[in-house]
Amino acid sequence: MNSSVRYLPFVVAMALVVVASNILVQFPVQGQLGSLQLADLLTWGAFTYPAAFLVTDLANRRYGPRMARRVVFIGFMTAVACSIVVPPLFYRYGLIEFGTAADRLARIAAASGAAFLFGQLLDVTVFNWLRRQNWWRAPVFGSLVGSVIDTIIFFSVAFAPAFAFIGPSDDFALEMAPLFGVLHVEAARWLSWALGDLSVKLLIAVFALIPYRIIAARWSQQPVAA
Repeated sequence: MNSSVRYLPFVVAMALVVVASNILVQFPVQGQLGSLQLADLLTWGAFTYPAAFLVTDLANRRYGPRMARRVVFIGFMTAVACSIVVPPLFYRYGLIEFGTAADRLARIAAASGAAFLFGQLLDVTVFNWLRRQNWWRAPVFGSLVGSVIDTIIFFSVAFAPAFAFIGPSDDFALEMAPLFGVLHVEAARWLSWALGDLSVKLLIAVFALIPYRIIAARWSQQPVAA
């Protein structure tokens, strides 16, 4: 089978995950968990984006790291394009209330692309190191390490003052507020956003073991097409 046909399902799946996440990240999660206001911490994109690690891990499991990296690079290009195109389009059609200046948009796109690329490539590397161990180790530790790096890179590049040379900062993100909106410790708002986002990524990574196990088990019963 032609290699491009073999990894087409993974490419399509990755593109769908990235596009969906860039759309859903525009919408905060409305709700309350105890005294915690979820809209202050999370967007719906936090729940779909971790599926990118599942796609990468499945591609790696099925065809190896080289194929997985190809899928990652296509996802990277999609992530950058969506970060630039989606917010202005949504603002234009009244789906979100606030527009984003072009230079600010460029900084977000740089953060999104860098976070996706480094996080996913690290996931591929860790997965490959552990692929011959217990079935769950490679996807769990690959997603864990990739998620942490992805979160650190994105939120730091997008909001931390140290990266202001890339583009203007978001004043609201830099405001001091109680951590998670409820604790007595104060921190810049973007730190609470980062911790909330990472918490969801790690939770989704655990649940993603279910479809990973089911699909990988089916593959183990079939020969890989040459």
